[in-house]
Amino acid sequence: MSSSLFELPTVETLSSSISLRQQDELKLVVIDHPTFRAAFSLQGGQLIAWQPLEQAPVIWLSDNSAFTQGKAIRGGVPICWPWFGPAGKPSHGFARTAEWSLATYEESAQQVTLSMVLQQSAETLALWPHDFTLTMLATLSADSCELQLKIIGDFSSTAALHSYFHVAQSEKVSVSGLGETFIDKVRDNALCSQSEQQTYHGEVDRIFTDPAVESVIDDPILGRKLLIAHKGNSDVVTWNPGADLSTSMADMCNDGYKTMVCVETARIHQPFITTKAEPAEISVRITPLTR
Repeated sequence: MSSSLFELPTVETLSSSISLRQQDELKLVVIDHPTFRAAFSLQGGQLIAWQPLEQAPVIWLSDNSAFTQGKAIRGGVPICWPWFGPAGKPSHGFARTAEWSLATYEESAQQVTLSMVLQQSAETLALWPHDFTLTMLATLSADSCELQLKIIGDFSSTAALHSYFHVAQSEKVSVSGLGETFIDKVRDNALCSQSEQQTYHGEVDRIFTDPAVESVIDDPILGRKLLIAHKGNSDVVTWNPGADLSTSMADMCNDGYKTMVCVETARIHQPFITTKAEPAEISVRITPLTR
């Protein structure tokens, strides 16, 4: 799916590397830079592709994901806000299915920066009675991808940058830097601990509550490590649906679980408390390295 995004016809050229395109019902910002490629959906303010030149894709996107207004995209880096999971309806909040505005964009020979903004509307106020401003600032290059979410308003909220990463084979990768203590959502939110690295054999859905500042996905088949630096988080979530759940999901191929793992920068058990004078920020920086 991700490679076909760069073959879509251009609707509007914004700069030599940045253009607006359309995939079914959704508007996309597509970046075809000399050193990397990337794409965002304005619905959700969501990164859906990032690939340094002559490397495997870093971000995973489901081949079965619908590009339909009001329906969440399966893959990329969904922005879960103002709540995580089933704390409200829709699950994972409304930010990932709301229409964001492209505010700024700038490119150089080394990188592209852009920002997208979401503010309250009649639709969001019906779901959550608060005025707010969200700004997603993205800085992308061939070396790294950084996403920074700024939250302004008077309220309490939880959030996650729900990152899906492309891997060669999920059962062969391991993740370090998650910490030991976690809430196991597969086992009815049991509080558990582990000292070894996280691996993926069957369904995995865990909220690590004392993570390191950096997680590392080690992918021996692709011969690379993905360094995932977290900031402003209290938790790191990791998820893989496994075979049974994957086959039950309409927006994922039956074997989709084999080529992805989620390692999510999250703020769950310590909610943000913000005011207009004191906004909050949560961010992730992704750096691929050759093993």
